Amino acid sequence: MANETFEELAETFEFLDDWEDRYRHVIDMGKAFPVLDDAFQVPATKVEGCASQVWLVPSFDGQGPSAVFDFKGGSDAMIVQGLIAVLHALYAGLTAEQVSKVDAVAELGRLGLNDHLSAQRSNGVRAMVARIHETAAAHLAA
Repeated sequence: MANETFEELAETFEFLDDWEDRYRHVIDMGKAFPVLDDAFQVPATKVEGCASQVWLVPSFDGQGPSAVFDFKGGSDAMIVQGLIAVLHALYAGLTAEQVSKVDAVAELGRLGLNDHLSAQRSNGVRAMVARIHETAAAHLAA
């Protein structure tokens, strides 16, 4: 299950024949993603398990399972900033309940990311996905 923005991204990736073009597209997405204010780059928002510095700042509009999820994010590495933008396309706008049901491995696999990221980058993506899912679960439990 993915939102419309991610479906559009998946369609774009279908037209990009080789990994280099996809890689450049991910980097361009990162460059276009809003810069995270330094005030949010604190230990509480830092995602552990990433080779690069990564911060995610989640938010919900509303209460309970129908609250709409969004997040801001930032990294000191351009490709990781792009991966944050990809995850934003995957999760932003979903309800808290929907976030918990997203199979990120399968969805990102549609983009071919699983096959072309280094082990460290893959671990970082998994850590970001885990943080997003934990945040949604905590919101649902509140």
